Amino acid sequence: MTHESDPSGLADDGPPNTVDALVQLSFLIHRIVSAAGAEHDLSVIQIRLLGILRDRQAGMVGLGRHLGLDKSSMTGLVGRAEKRGLVERTPSPYDGRAVLVTLTPEGRRLAGQCADEIGRRVNALTDELPADGRARLTELAASLLPARSGRSGAPERTR
Repeated sequence: MTHESDPSGLADDGPPNTVDALVQLSFLIHRIVSAAGAEHDLSVIQIRLLGILRDRQAGMVGLGRHLGLDKSSMTGLVGRAEKRGLVERTPSPYDGRAVLVTLTPEGRRLAGQCADEIGRRVNALTDELPADGRARLTELAASLLPARSGRSGAPERTR
């Protein structure tokens, strides 16, 4: 429902329902991640790649599964990051056909900078909440994550 005084069509019709609140929050977080990446000429998917690799090396198949990308998209993503000196590919000691992707020192530095900036911006969102509210928000958000909830995290197929 739009109001004449709100040309955007986004009039405040009361508190949002769960879906609207979560979707709007995801848009806000996406903007934060995107802005932090733009400061370093990184896309959101490149920031996600660096974030995954901060504490591990990973194979291309696992990275693709986690990022929701097919093999050719993963090859391009890792290739671009490699050209920038952010990651390196090494042969897997376990499978002669596979490669492992690892952050370079520059990639680790940039991943840390982005994580710090994203952390500052996300924390600024919750600064107005009381400590118990922040703790509850963290608990609820974590319970929805696939690793914690037992869900696969893969999007459901619809007809």
